[in-house]
This record gives sequence, structure tokens and C-alpha cells, in this order.
Amino acid sequence: MNFESASLPRAPRSLMWKTVSEDCNLACDYCYYSTCKGTPGQKIRTIDRDLLETVIRQMMEAGSGGVSFVWQGGEPLLAGLSFFEQVVSFQARYALPHTIISNAVQTNGTLVDKAWAAFFKRYSFLLGVSVDGPRAIHDKRRITGSGAGSYNRVMAGIEELGQAWVPYNILTVLHEDNIERPGELMSWIAENDFSHIQFIPCMDFRSQDATTQGRYLISPRQYGHFLCEVFDIWYEDGDPTLSIRFFDNWLQKLVGLEPELCTHRSTCSSMLVLEQNGDAYPCDFYLDPEHRLGNMRTDTLQQLMTREKWSSFIQAKSRVNDQCRQCRFLHYCQGGCPRNRVGSGSAREAGVDYFCESYSLVYSYGEARMRKLATKVLKREGVKRPPRNAPCLCGSGKKSKVCCGA
Repeated sequence: MNFESASLPRAPRSLMWKTVSEDCNLACDYCYYSTCKGTPGQKIRTIDRDLLETVIRQMMEAGSGGVSFVWQGGEPLLAGLSFFEQVVSFQARYALPHTIISNAVQTNGTLVDKAWAAFFKRYSFLLGVSVDGPRAIHDKRRITGSGAGSYNRVMAGIEELGQAWVPYNILTVLHEDNIERPGELMSWIAENDFSHIQFIPCMDFRSQDATTQGRYLISPRQYGHFLCEVFDIWYEDGDPTLSIRFFDNWLQKLVGLEPELCTHRSTCSSMLVLEQNGDAYPCDFYLDPEHRLGNMRTDTLQQLMTREKWSSFIQAKSRVNDQCRQCRFLHYCQGGCPRNRVGSGSAREAGVDYFCESYSLVYSYGEARMRKLATKVLKREGVKRPPRNAPCLCGSGKKSKVCCGA
């Protein structure tokens, strides 16, 4: 027996699937993936039944405690309710006893109705719904193929989710039309009683062409100032009630936890990404031939996980240059996202994240208050800081007495 291969994990813990490939009913001009311009073909591209069953079976049979699926697009709801009913049926059929199954859908929200909301509630789906702010902002960029705004349909879908008590996050892309309006965005969030927000800086690139440097629609300084202004509103005198993903991950780091957001982790995520046809990739920003790991029609999940191409990709994030190594905030951002590192090809791997200045601005601005908040969280949870001469919880490499424990 090959004991080395026997000890390898048989499947990733998390899987992202491009449910309908590029098919989408919106024509957002900054989309990094879909090129159908809001007019998918008469026949929506969906995952065929045999492939769906094969992948779910392998995921569930290898699941140890918990298995996570993320359904993305395009617009994944174009696959239809019957497709997702088949998904949960396969998951139930092949799940090991006591397995926790997590399903998340990233959607533009325009197709959500009572039937969809009831389904999501019944099977405990988490939704991420894309909204760029108030109607005047949202309807400039998130439009249908005919040019009509989508705000009313999105908000109607969110209303259905709320009435069915389906948990959801709001995903807001930051671009030229809203980056200078943090106060307005935060007021809109409060007026709509949104509780979980992800701000996503707009990066205009093609995931299917990972070798070409992206074009950025906002400057690092704009994004940094945006985060600082939002931080003031979010902090609420040290008792924040709103979940903003960037700040949540920063706080996780300060209390000694590994951030869940790949941008701020020490290595890239080990979530496997599948195209609708079964092609496998290490990241949905890198869906090009160079990074293709294989295909689930001919490979197993375990075979894909053992590919040197994947392990090399995951570790590339940790290879940072001298400027990053000398930065006092490296333990927070971990060099940022490799896709945002300025340069091309191998030079990008050791480059500096385009948003480096953004991170430096907000870390400098909010660090003292975030440390106070971390102390409050640790006390509430009954967790003691390390001894004064032990390494600090935040991962800075400094002794606690000269870092967060000072």
C-alpha cells in the first residue's frame, strides 16, 4: 500500500462551481467573468446530472464533519429551481452521518421570488446578493441586456429573502460612481437594515486571461479613504453591530484567529473551482489554460488535489518582496491578493498589491481602536492574552508586551 497517498485528503472541504458558466441576465460592465452582455442563449448551460452526482458523491464521501458548496455564475439561478432540488437530493443521498452541509449562492437577486426564498430557507442556504448602493448608483452599472436598471427587481428579491428569514450578505462593488460616497452608502445600508456587507474594490480584468494585468477603476488612495470613513461609522464607539467583511477579518487576526477571507490569509484558499463543464481551477480569478488542473469527467477530486500546479499556486501568495517583508502591517494583509500584484507573469508573484496604500491607510488609521475592540472580545470570550514575553496573538512576530498586549 502507498501510505503517503492513502493519507492525502480525498476532496477539498470547499467547492465553488460556476453553475451556468458565463450565462447571466445582467450586463454589468465591470464583470470579470461573463461576456454574454445580459443575453444568454436560448438554452442555459447547466451542469449535467451525471457530472453533478459524481462530484457531490466524492465531496460527501470524503467529508469529515463539514462540506461546503458555493454556487456562482454568471447568474446561478438561471439553472432553475429543479437543478438545486437535485443538488440537495444528491447531498442528502451521499452524506456521511452527522455531516454539516453548507450551501451558498452568489446571485444578482433579480430572479428571487417566494418559491426560491422558501427553498433557500428550507435547506439553510446562505445568499450573497449584489447591490451597488441606492438606485441611482446601482442602475448605472448593473443593467439588463436592453440597458434597463435592475434595482427594483433586486430589492424585491431581497424583500422575499427577508420575509422568509433567509440569511444573506450584501455584496457592493466599489467603482467610480460610489467610491467617493461612503456616507451615502452607509446611510443606505442602515435605512435598509442590512446586517452583513462585503465591499469589493472594482478590478476590471478577465479571469479567463490571467496573464494580462487588470485595469483598476478606483485608486488605492480612494479605496483607503473610503475604508477609513466607513471604519468611523462602523466602529460605533467600540461596539459595532454591523458586519463588514474587511473589518471582521482584521478583528479575527487580532484575536489570534485565521481570517476567512483569502486576501488576508497567509496562503491562497484551497477551495477548488469548477467550471460548468467540469474543468477545475485553483481560483476563480485564474480560469485560464495555464492554471487548469484537469476535469472532473476524467479526474477524481483527490487527483486534482495532488497536482503540483495547485500546491504551487496556493503557496505563491507567501512569496512577497522586500517592501512587503519590511512593512509593519504584513501580518494583517499577508501581501494581499496575487492577482492584484503589479507586474506580469512571474514578476506579479513578488510584486506589491495595487491596494497596498489602501491597506496601509486604514491599518494606520484604525489600529489602536481595533486593538481595544480585540481586547474587549477576548475578555468577553474569557480568553487571556499570552504572557508578556510570548508571541503576540495578532501574528506580528513581536512579543505581546510590545504589541497588542502593551
